[in-house]
Amino acid sequence: EKHISIQRHLADLEKLAELKEDEKKPCPLCPEEKFRACYSHKLHRHLQNLHWKVSVEFEGYRMCICHLPCHPVKPNLIGDQALSKMGAHYHCIICSATITRRTDMIGHINRHVNKGETESRFITVPAPKPCLEVLKESATDVRVLPNYSTPQKTDSYFNPKMKLNRQLIFCALAVLARERKPIECLDAFGATGIMGLQWAKHLRSSVKVTINDCNENSVTMIQENCHLNKMKVKLNTKEEDNDEAMGDGEENTDTIEVTKMDANVIMHLRSFDFIHLDPFGTSVNYLDSAFRNVRNLGIVSLTSTDISSLYAKAQHVALRHYGCNIVRTEYYKELAARAVVAAVTRAAARCNKGIEVLLAVALEHFVLVVVRVLRGPSPADDSARKIRYLIHCQWCEERIFQKEGNMVEENPYQQLPCDCHGSMPGKTAVVLGPLWSGALFNTGFLRRMLLEAVQYGLDEAQPLLKTLVCEAECTTSKHFPTHSPCDENKQEECGVYIKTPNTSAESYLVPGKRKSDEVIRNAAKRQKSESSAEHPAFYYNIHRHSIKGMNMPKLNKFLNYLAEAGYRVSRTHFDPMGVRTNAPLAQFKTVLMKYSTPTYTGAQAEGPLHLTEDVQAGEQVQAAADGKAEDAEFLEDDKSGVAALFTQDCPTHCAAD
Repeated sequence: EKHISIQRHLADLEKLAELKEDEKKPCPLCPEEKFRACYSHKLHRHLQNLHWKVSVEFEGYRMCICHLPCHPVKPNLIGDQALSKMGAHYHCIICSATITRRTDMIGHINRHVNKGETESRFITVPAPKPCLEVLKESATDVRVLPNYSTPQKTDSYFNPKMKLNRQLIFCALAVLARERKPIECLDAFGATGIMGLQWAKHLRSSVKVTINDCNENSVTMIQENCHLNKMKVKLNTKEEDNDEAMGDGEENTDTIEVTKMDANVIMHLRSFDFIHLDPFGTSVNYLDSAFRNVRNLGIVSLTSTDISSLYAKAQHVALRHYGCNIVRTEYYKELAARAVVAAVTRAAARCNKGIEVLLAVALEHFVLVVVRVLRGPSPADDSARKIRYLIHCQWCEERIFQKEGNMVEENPYQQLPCDCHGSMPGKTAVVLGPLWSGALFNTGFLRRMLLEAVQYGLDEAQPLLKTLVCEAECTTSKHFPTHSPCDENKQEECGVYIKTPNTSAESYLVPGKRKSDEVIRNAAKRQKSESSAEHPAFYYNIHRHSIKGMNMPKLNKFLNYLAEAGYRVSRTHFDPMGVRTNAPLAQFKTVLMKYSTPTYTGAQAEGPLHLTEDVQAGEQVQAAADGKAEDAEFLEDDKSGVAALFTQDCPTHCAAD
């Protein structure tokens, strides 16, 4: 039977007291020493205000607060006498738990609901099982529980907004699968198993997929989703053959291994060619284990979703997790990507391994970093040398990486191209980092990822990959091949067959046959050939540096103007209005001012004059940037003339100025 504190209506609670007008009755939910017997009108107010109003509702029932001696608390010793107090509590309608606080009781009930446990313990009729929703992504079906998009409330977390992230990781794995196969890959945090299922379903025999999760309910969900997609499951070295789930007469030899371990444990015990880390929050706790046993020239990808710390909203958390001091800047997303890569580099160097950054993406919901592992102390030293501090001017937002060396400079702010530290009072710059100062992209790897995205029809990843290729090459051209990477004429480029130093036809390696020395040697040569000139570090936001009262040129036209001035220039995925260029900030502003037009409508009749004044102002800023003192003074004297340009209809005001 249900507890007396669980009722449907207030009248049912009053019936327990058997209220009569001329008779005192005690409260059915309070001991007599706490609430003495009283008349009906007073007891009615007591039940309504102190029990019914603070109740917790569930499926038409109200769990009222109970003061009876059902939930004993620790005795408080007063002198030599121990008094046992009975605390107020709620009785769970589903299980036999007693909860003290109302908020805890609501959370307790919600956890039951999210796990599908909605059957009350006193109801004989079984409650219907929760309706599981089946979602489809990239020809892969997954069954999820209610509230699947809230990680705190469900064991099988599935975020539809991370579809682009999953497509990028799949393209990286597909490129690696063409270099050498079969490869062993690990999805360390499986949840629903959607990512590992996509790997196995599309790449087939090229990969051996292992999906891991430490939660038992998630492991069960992964097995069900494997059978839903007609995949065999290998769990705890026992292969489960489900012939009914394989389809009518359809043969499928694909087997997915599902493990229930801590992610650090499985990465310590086994070696993999491809490891993906996607925990809820930061992934720094798993980096040491990931680099301990990963194979040479393997790939480690990690997704960090702790964007509040990485995007400088919680700077103390970034310092605690990444050992990095950051502030909010116009290039905060690239700052976050470089902070993550620096943490990855330090973790790899502790295992005597270096890294080559293949891809670093920072979008609204996540930061994705994909690196290739290079074994040996020499690559580790080379990678560690690329971790430097960044000097950032808070006045004009100019930035530069600190020079290499152990000597302490008297004034490190002099390394900045701007002269704010000399013309402004006090300290105008801050030191950020340590950060990764090397390249964030590998052009050849990105081009092969784009080919894989075209082959498998990953429409969401293709525009981003095209932008990344242009950003890696720091160019505005958008000419990309669309042929299939499996073209026989492009076998050497795609890595299906790897040519040895010999020139004979027999020197091609047989696909699927592991010849580790030759594979590693030739893959290293390919990496050297793919590496191009490093793209400029960071970018400028065209809106942040616009001139007040002036109309900026269109972004694409402005890119052409910078390119005509002799600078490397491209757009960036970090910021839709960002410009990645090797031009200093002073030259950037000069070109921007030169091609900007006044917004004053009354000055249309004197257009040529405005253009002349505008060009002269641009030349004066150029002279000031070059350090010519006399031109800088001329610029100061001419400010009144530029101001008069925007106030021509008010001669009295201009004369006063």
